[in-house]
Amino acid sequence: MIQLTKKTPDTIQSELAERVRARRKEMRYSQLELAQRSGVSLGSLKRFERTHEISLASLVKLSIALDCREDFDALFARRRYGSIAEVIADAERDS
Repeated sequence: MIQLTKKTPDTIQSELAERVRARRKEMRYSQLELAQRSGVSLGSLKRFERTHEISLASLVKLSIALDCREDFDALFARRRYGSIAEVIADAERDS
């Protein structure tokens, strides 16, 4: 039997914080330098890396400073279909 595991909000936040930290280190920015470049307070950045909590506005600022703003373009961009009939109807509208 195949079991699909869905990520919890905490897991998603933790993984996102880890990717931000990895990108920061890849770009050789200290926490202070990234805070200054992004306009996010050093305390907020440290809290994000430690507890995985951050405001959306601060996350967007960090993504811009880390040259990842395009990553937000993919959020909620893909349409979810409920049936094959919806896929066909959508394709017919586009033709």
